Amino acid sequence: MKILIIGGGGREHAIAWKLRQSARVEKIWCAPGNGGISHDAECLPLNLGDVQAAADLAMKLGADLTIVGPELPLVQGIADEFKRRGLAILGPPKIAAQLEGSKIFAKEFMTRNGIPTAGVYGAFQSAPEACAKLDSVSWPVVAKADGLCAGKGVLVTSSASEAGEFIERLMQGEEFGDAGKRVLLEEALAGKELSYIILTDGTNFISLAPTRDHKRAFDNDEGPNTGGMGTYSTDGILTGELEEQILASIVRPTLAGLRSEKMEYRGFIFFGLMLTNDGPKVLEYNCRLGDPETQAILLRADFDFAAACMDAALGRLDGSTAKWSQGASVCVVMASEGYPASPVLGKRIGGLEEVAKLAHVGVFHAGTRREGREYYTCGGRILGVAATGESLEAASRAAYDAAGRIKVPGAHYRKDIGIADANKVKIAEFRANG
Repeated sequence: MKILIIGGGGREHAIAWKLRQSARVEKIWCAPGNGGISHDAECLPLNLGDVQAAADLAMKLGADLTIVGPELPLVQGIADEFKRRGLAILGPPKIAAQLEGSKIFAKEFMTRNGIPTAGVYGAFQSAPEACAKLDSVSWPVVAKADGLCAGKGVLVTSSASEAGEFIERLMQGEEFGDAGKRVLLEEALAGKELSYIILTDGTNFISLAPTRDHKRAFDNDEGPNTGGMGTYSTDGILTGELEEQILASIVRPTLAGLRSEKMEYRGFIFFGLMLTNDGPKVLEYNCRLGDPETQAILLRADFDFAAACMDAALGRLDGSTAKWSQGASVCVVMASEGYPASPVLGKRIGGLEEVAKLAHVGVFHAGTRREGREYYTCGGRILGVAATGESLEAASRAAYDAAGRIKVPGAHYRKDIGIADANKVKIAEFRANG
């Protein structure tokens, strides 16, 4: 197979890295890619919003399959354009990609199909109307921009003034452009978050290894929301009973709803869940793999990922093909100074050659550019430093040891990815052993 990857972040680097391990893969391209991806795939220029250019590129290259990483091309209708030209692509059509592209569309879909989610106070098209509703909500409340905001268009708050300011920034200040033209207000859910992702051909599906993401910029979930500062994966995140509940009440009804509403779906579905006292509930849908969830997930994948992606794209997925390594994986995101508000770019990255020699460690590039043998920062999130281990504690220790060897002036990363849960596991084992 010759495979084209659309995107240029840490998620796409992890995909390229995993595809290279397949004996069936002859060639990998990534458009536009980044400095680090160029070691695992040939990088080519591409405007991610230009779906016709992406299809032209796939045809020119003779790609057997195109895998779409980020959400923008999906929401712009890249899968529809590829289908029109008879090109194989892994990703949902434009109408189904609205599950991520519009929070209001997703909420209405969940309501129609009886999928558990947070209660809604309303969807609003003007700031005064939305702010007036704040007088009759139960606090805390969640305010969401309707469109794509790179994971930053959501506020959870108990402050009416903070909520009002956020709404005005979205709708009047146009902080996220057209994405903030409509705002959704809903109840805040209490519990632990979980990232549950499947690969599906529309009927059959593979459940990927469960993960937990850390969105806030700083330790102890403090600071502003980001695209993701780290994640970890271990089988201990959820029990078999809880997973079956997620499948029965959320995953299967979602797939059935897509089929009943004539939305052919072949690709990844990311279920952002809250594990509440009333059971799991959907916070959001994403129509692609998560970032940095992918980095942790693919470190544990013990099957031919390329073959599974092709089978899903062609509608012939066998759900029994996925196997996962025992133990745990952790991915720590190294971010530029000033991220997420005003990242400082152009800094030299040191220590990568040393880290490349470490066992059970993978470094996935996101915001990097390559000049000869040197790497420099060119984005807010620079690297995903990931590792596997026999336990969550061991994986965290390995990831942080590797991150400590990488030198980027002013860069920062959280020091608690997976740590709290690793300690809980240790306490539980201690108590169980008396």
